[in-house]
Amino acid sequence: MQDLDVITVANRFRGPDTSANGGYFAGLVSARSTGPVTVRLLAPPPLDESMIVRRDGMVLRVSCGDTAIAEARAMDSGLPSPPAPPSYEAALEASRHYSGFQRHDYPECFVCGTRRERGDGLRIFAGPLGDGLVAAPWVPDASLAGDDGKVAGEYMSAALDCPGCFAAQVERPMLLGEFTVHVDRRVHIDEPCVVIGWRLGSSGRKHVVGTALFDEDGELCARALGLWIEART
Repeated sequence: MQDLDVITVANRFRGPDTSANGGYFAGLVSARSTGPVTVRLLAPPPLDESMIVRRDGMVLRVSCGDTAIAEARAMDSGLPSPPAPPSYEAALEASRHYSGFQRHDYPECFVCGTRRERGDGLRIFAGPLGDGLVAAPWVPDASLAGDDGKVAGEYMSAALDCPGCFAAQVERPMLLGEFTVHVDRRVHIDEPCVVIGWRLGSSGRKHVVGTALFDEDGELCARALGLWIEART
């Protein structure tokens, strides 16, 4: 296998208290690929530790010491077409009913944690909109800028993560198992956006969801397919 790079996830970008937010981590891995990939998480990505990315044929493998963390393979099918987005105002109203305000398994999560302040976490609080949808407004802050001043790809990926968890409507702790993301356009800092999530199907402890991010004009900027797995009790 050929070494490609080293990934380190800072504590700021946690999901659960001791591991990375899955969507953020998947965005970092996807950036090392030449095309869209499905990132499968094999173990919780650690915080503040070096993870090695290696190429094994057509597969990217991420490890930390002797522990396999993730593998990324070429996306084998298209991503689902999203429903029409709500207005920013409708998404804002939906977010007021975010279930995480009442009970949250990971309140320190970089994306959806209620204990994170603006400028630290993304504060994407996806609430029910009807017809099985959840939606939230999002205005990315300056800390998320890439070298060109637009929102960096790993933060676009992160923004598409947690709304899918809440779209699954499961009242048990869940963790991201697989994530496929495609970014059509990286949005600008301070650009009002809408993020939605919708449920696609379930089988036992596994739940498949779609998520999408739109700009203030309702244009699709990014979308993702996520597989969430209920934690064993």
